[in-house]
Amino acid sequence: MEISLNQKKIYTIAEIGHNHQGNIETAIEMFRQAKLCGADAVKLQKRNNKELYTKSFYETTYENKNSYGKTYGEHREKLEFDQDQYKTLIAYAKEIKIDFFVTPFDFSSVDFLEKLNFQAYKIASADLINIPLVEHVAKTNKTIFLSTGGGNIEDVNRAKEAIFKYNKKLNILHCTASYPTEIADMNLKAIVTLKKRFPEIRIGLSDHENGIDAGPIAYMLGATIFEKHFTLDRSKKGTDQAFSLEPIGLTKFVRNLKRVDIMLGSGEKKILDCELEPLYKMKKSIVAKIFLKKGDVISLKNICYKSPGGGIEPYRTESLLGKKVLKDIAIDTKISFEHLE
Repeated sequence: MEISLNQKKIYTIAEIGHNHQGNIETAIEMFRQAKLCGADAVKLQKRNNKELYTKSFYETTYENKNSYGKTYGEHREKLEFDQDQYKTLIAYAKEIKIDFFVTPFDFSSVDFLEKLNFQAYKIASADLINIPLVEHVAKTNKTIFLSTGGGNIEDVNRAKEAIFKYNKKLNILHCTASYPTEIADMNLKAIVTLKKRFPEIRIGLSDHENGIDAGPIAYMLGATIFEKHFTLDRSKKGTDQAFSLEPIGLTKFVRNLKRVDIMLGSGEKKILDCELEPLYKMKKSIVAKIFLKKGDVISLKNICYKSPGGGIEPYRTESLLGKKVLKDIAIDTKISFEHLE
């Protein structure tokens, strides 16, 4: 199934990662909730843990509140889905019409996902400088989202050039690789730098801020792709849960992004239809301060300014001064040019 990226001005990705806790039913529910929140895509992570980690690291004791096993390897294995489970998720994503892709962390994970015919891949920030893996992904000729946390502009350019040797379907995401990211470390102006350096490439934000403020700012700086970590419950077990958005947060994140263009408007400064009624009550008209008889002369002493509007505006006062009254005008009556010579 082709992803809908090219049909969307704003493209939002709910990064589930391993927040499903290795439970296929939880993953399905997260797909459903992400769709309801307005996300365009959901994303998981795939690791062949024995290929990815050294034997000693794999067997390192890992006993803490977020652990699913006694060793780091056991912990990671608990969070992986097999081929049949991926097929189930692919079918469900197609059913509810939400894009689904994955971040592969090693060569065999790319090959595993290719057998399932995924149409897009994310390259994690940690692999920005892993050019052999970057090229292996690029050779699939699938859409690529390149995350750039922990890298400089030379690192980004190196990865871009490696990908372009095989594949031009590249999107670059600004990112700060800390979890969560403090607002002082967001460095959102780097989006402008990336747009200038790579004008032919769509730029986005992989956002680890513990909130929803960065997205609209990034959009106004030129980002159009937005990735946020997603969970059903921030209090659940897992290292990513606490800084992920729950459904209400993701809903607001997507809503706020889509509001930006609406709020920016056309740029023309004009009176809007929605302003006419409230301004009628609040604006002032030139009215008779005293009873004016036919033949009286309009002066500053016998007029004043009162609501509602709809009469002659106060800024036109000079055009009334010295004119004779053609017919009696009661006190507090809006003065019109028909009253005057």
